[in-house]
Amino acid sequence: MQRWPELQYAAWKETCATLQRWTQIVGKTRLALTPWLNHSWQVTLYVTARGLSTSLINSKDFDFEIEFDFVGHALLIQTSDGRTGSMMLKPMTVAEFYAAYRRELERLGIAVQISGTPNETIDAIPFASDTSHRSYDPEYANCFWRVLLRSHEVFSHFRTGFLGKASPVHFFWGSFDLAVTRFSGRAAPLHPGGIPHLPDTIVREAYSHEVSSAGFWPGGGPIDFPAYYSYAYPTPDGFDGAHVRPQQAFFNKELGEFLLPYDVVRTAANPEQTLLEFLQTTYAAAAELGRWDRAALECDLGAPRHPRAVE
Repeated sequence: MQRWPELQYAAWKETCATLQRWTQIVGKTRLALTPWLNHSWQVTLYVTARGLSTSLINSKDFDFEIEFDFVGHALLIQTSDGRTGSMMLKPMTVAEFYAAYRRELERLGIAVQISGTPNETIDAIPFASDTSHRSYDPEYANCFWRVLLRSHEVFSHFRTGFLGKASPVHFFWGSFDLAVTRFSGRAAPLHPGGIPHLPDTIVREAYSHEVSSAGFWPGGGPIDFPAYYSYAYPTPDGFDGAHVRPQQAFFNKELGEFLLPYDVVRTAANPEQTLLEFLQTTYAAAAELGRWDRAALECDLGAPRHPRAVE
């Protein structure tokens, strides 16, 4: 099995679109029951040894967690009182998935009302009536998860080189990407909003402070290939012309961010180092041009069993 598997967007875009909506249905369950955390961090999913999980969700009578298992191809629900629920992941419409999921929650006594409309998608067909998205290719779902595993590993290592505020490595089901974000510590200008089917109040809270953010996105819209990205908000002058590595990285004006095709990383002699180089150089460009206090915010990358030396 390839450590960095091939993932061609054209070959699984229908599954990708369906899976994005399924993860939104599950993610909205966590959203409905979890107190708001800065920058919408309370809504995210997390990469696990088998897929993507909500992590622990607290409710009135018992606690539970929900996991997409991309090894056994099932949606698993586990409660703190020992009960379990499950649904097989297979080709079905979003409407069918939504109905079956709600029945399983009701069977387990999980009472929750979620928004029935997807976010950050152009069509925004309500889940209950979406019969257009119906694909599930288990091989590509598994490949996508394995890309997330490797990306999570490198993102987590990159995260160790920062002393300031930094996000967890987490998966946003709205934009359908794995991300990690660093903060300068300064407030940012009010974000203009305008993201499709996402309230401006949420966008403005998410970008309330200066950030350098990077992540992995499977593709869609303006790009038809999976890619790593890196952007800054607000975008400092000269960022689009910054020298970053590897040489195949480029600035996409439509998206306003640097992109590095996944295939460049996958086929590199050292994929981990290639991706880490992209993360470090794009962050350095944002921090330098944005005049961050780099001396106070940065440290050496971490190593197992070696505490950071403090003088």
